[in-house]
Amino acid sequence: MGRIFKALLVLAVLGFIGLTGYAYLADLSPAQGEVKVPVTLNAD
Repeated sequence: MGRIFKALLVLAVLGFIGLTGYAYLADLSPAQGEVKVPVTLNAD
């Protein structure tokens, strides 16, 4: 029973380290581009 808890703890720690590494090293910047949308104003 102790081995299962130890294995789960090790997997959780490795998962946390992997997620942290991905967040720091991955390219998470948003794609940038110009958007032009015509706007009709109610100028009565």
